[in-house]
Amino acid sequence: MNRTAETSLPEPPVLAGIVAEIEADLKLRIAAVTGPEALRQALAYSVLGGGKRLRPVLTLLSCEAVGGHRDQGRAAAAAIELIHAFSLVHDDLPSMDDDALRRGQPTLHMHAGEAMAILTGDVMMSLAFEWIAGADLTTDTIARLVRTLADATSCMIAGQIYDTVGGFPEGLSRPRQLELVHRNKTAALIRAACSLGADCCGCSAQGVGALTGYGEAVGLMFQVIDDLLDVTGTAEHIGKATGKDLDAGKLTYPGVHGPEASRKEVLRLRDEALAALAPLGRTADHLRELCEYMAVRTR
Repeated sequence: MNRTAETSLPEPPVLAGIVAEIEADLKLRIAAVTGPEALRQALAYSVLGGGKRLRPVLTLLSCEAVGGHRDQGRAAAAAIELIHAFSLVHDDLPSMDDDALRRGQPTLHMHAGEAMAILTGDVMMSLAFEWIAGADLTTDTIARLVRTLADATSCMIAGQIYDTVGGFPEGLSRPRQLELVHRNKTAALIRAACSLGADCCGCSAQGVGALTGYGEAVGLMFQVIDDLLDVTGTAEHIGKATGKDLDAGKLTYPGVHGPEASRKEVLRLRDEALAALAPLGRTADHLRELCEYMAVRTR
């Protein structure tokens, strides 16, 4: 990971098809949203403007890993991507990170104005739960999905508060503060993506536990790599401003542990994620493939 070697790694073959499915589903759902045209345009701009789609991919692959079908997880996958998009739109606001670039294009508040960005983020949260409520699943399953997503959203917001406003428990060391931020801000939603996939299929407690452990480790690994890219990558390659977290004095893995120790933590978390999948056998191979790819991603 350095500024002279910013080539994009080829994605695992499984990603191409599944991301296309997610994009098509999101496009249809956004087109069907009732309300002002300006709202649909803002939703399309911020949700359909690119992105890794990691969270919905994890939801659909988790369905398959426990013997289900992707169709069972479509509503949950779309919902968790909407919660993620809401967090990005609000995170980019002047009162938060004040970012002008996201995925290589102007952030929503730069494109459509701050008021529109705030309102679009607000409706993303309500739409996410509306989409789950309308899923073709049992009432009990929908209730589980709502609880899982609501809890993860609250954890994500708590992580944002620690990261932006502060208020850590008394006497917490910097490494523990860092872990508290990112187990909530980043890992909670990624962990929930895997749990939602399991919940959609009504799998066993063992399956839920395996996917939850995998999601927790992958979520933290994702954040460590993001922190490393923030200090080693360029805005042109990554698609957003770099170096801002360091300049703002935020807690980051390289800032607290150093780059080399952070890279070792990536490998440790990769191994932890792969070990968590052991009870699922070969049905989780796509999740293993995705984990290996995410451990060496360059954007």
